[in-house]
Amino acid sequence: MRLGDRLKNADGTPMEEVDENTPTHRADPYARLKHQVSEALMERLAARPSSRDMADEELLDLARETLAEIMNQEAVPLTADEKARLVDEISADVIGYGPITPLLEDPDVTEIMCNDTTGVWVERRGLLEETDVTFADEAALRRVIDRIVSAIGRRVDESSPMVDARLPDGSRVNAVIPPLAVDGPTLTIRKFSKMVLRAEDYIRTGAATPSLMEFLSTCVEGKLNILISGGTGTGKTTLLNVVSNFIPQGERIVTIEDAVELKIARRHVVRLESRPQNIEGRGEVTIRDLVRNALRMRPDRIIVGECRGGEALDMLQAMNTGHEGSLGTLHANTPRDALSRMETMVLMAGLDLPMRAIREQIASAIDLVVHISRLRDGSRRITSVSEVVGMENDTITMNTLYDFDYGAGMDDNGRFLGHPVPTGIRPFFSDRLLEQGFKLPKELFTESNVVSEALAANRGRR
Repeated sequence: MRLGDRLKNADGTPMEEVDENTPTHRADPYARLKHQVSEALMERLAARPSSRDMADEELLDLARETLAEIMNQEAVPLTADEKARLVDEISADVIGYGPITPLLEDPDVTEIMCNDTTGVWVERRGLLEETDVTFADEAALRRVIDRIVSAIGRRVDESSPMVDARLPDGSRVNAVIPPLAVDGPTLTIRKFSKMVLRAEDYIRTGAATPSLMEFLSTCVEGKLNILISGGTGTGKTTLLNVVSNFIPQGERIVTIEDAVELKIARRHVVRLESRPQNIEGRGEVTIRDLVRNALRMRPDRIIVGECRGGEALDMLQAMNTGHEGSLGTLHANTPRDALSRMETMVLMAGLDLPMRAIREQIASAIDLVVHISRLRDGSRRITSVSEVVGMENDTITMNTLYDFDYGAGMDDNGRFLGHPVPTGIRPFFSDRLLEQGFKLPKELFTESNVVSEALAANRGRR
């Protein structure tokens, strides 16, 4: 029976009896037609062994030609516009990323969350919203996941049901499949901007002020060790990319990440990526292995995409043994929490070190903690910049140099009007920077709106 005939009832209407076990969104005739044409295309491509070795562009051309033949032969009951739409959607399934392809191309979408085949959410301008995007079935979602992870040599199956991967543009991908994902495969994609953000762009979005970016620029050029902290999705990696632009061109940079995300706008960059164990349980290369290896690569700067475990100890030792100017990120709620988490991660290295020795290492290694937050209005802002001063008894002492002015209120659209303002404290490392020829103008710490009463009260509550 021809495909066109299978889609028509006795009265000629393009309908088909729906299986009770079929997902409800398949009850749509267009969705059923798309599913059946897709299967016919897959059968034809599978019958051509040469298609397996084709480049993406060649395979896409072949798929479009084959689709046109199928629809002409089967007299598919669609208008010309509907046929064009069907070809685009099925082509995306074959060579692209299925129904989420338009979301990946949408510059306003910063995150895509596929909870199941019908629940696809996106983040726009920092706020979540549900879309009408759906997958035909779980197999279609699994094909997209497999296409992403196989491109970088990773796998996801029952023996390894969780995976971190990346898209060619550096966007971060996380996938979880059954049995861990109870309701079916889930896919989360954190998109990266196609353009490399610079300090001017960061200032224009309101995430920082010109004086703060000038301060951070001097700190990076002066080779201070900087830690960027913040919650999930606050933009730590984006800020790390921005401040990395302040590194002088002549320096050798080694970046270390779980999945390559950083876009360092410098020529002399070596990028290292960790590797999970293979199906035999061998071949794993951890972040800690890469940090130790990076010390043998004559780096001027070591940038760790994110500290999650025992590599924190190796990073601290690198900072304390001549590799100044290193950068890194970690998850934390506040700058003080960031140092507490660093202590915990050093303990994860498995060495029986006394707590005071760990804190002395942290106090000696870290110069500055830059904290970034996603505010209630969806915007991402630098909310605190703190100097690590040293040790007082058994406590690491810190000075807050910049703090966010929550007391400035909100505009009519619910957007915070405040920005990070100086607290009036001049950092202790000013003299060290001056010895290297970098002067911090006093104006950076004495703006007219230094600290309002509302900000002081806010800081007291926190």
